[in-house]
Amino acid sequence: MKKTSMLLLAGLFAATASIAQTNIARSQPGVTYGKAINAEQAIQMTDLDQKLQSDTIYIGKVEGKVVEVCKKKGCFMKLERASGEAVMVKFTDYAFFMPQDIVGKTVVIEGTAKVNETSVERLKHFAEDAGKSKKEIAKITAPKKDIVFVADGVVVVK
Repeated sequence: MKKTSMLLLAGLFAATASIAQTNIARSQPGVTYGKAINAEQAIQMTDLDQKLQSDTIYIGKVEGKVVEVCKKKGCFMKLERASGEAVMVKFTDYAFFMPQDIVGKTVVIEGTAKVNETSVERLKHFAEDAGKSKKEIAKITAPKKDIVFVADGVVVVK
């Protein structure tokens, strides 16, 4: 009985997640998600990198190309950087989600960017969880700084 209830609950959760993704508007120029914003006064991703070298927080708009979206329900996305590493974009209080078809599109996001530092211990933990070899894990010897952006709104530019 308990197994049946758990399986039923898991199936309901999976169905809800797939339905939630179908209710998200397709990404087309001008479509907004979250707070209604426009592209005016947005800086480029390279400018964000420069601003965060001298400050630890940036509040405003940034334009960038989407390279990845959460596959489950669009609860995060990543924007391309010149360095090859992506900027993680989360959404304020998970109030909105991104459609899967937004990958490859140019967007403007508005919110707060911060530089976060992940400790060596945490990086090693993530590497273990990802199934990395002991040799690969041993190579992790320094903390890593990443940019994380919490967006209040997103608008598709092109």
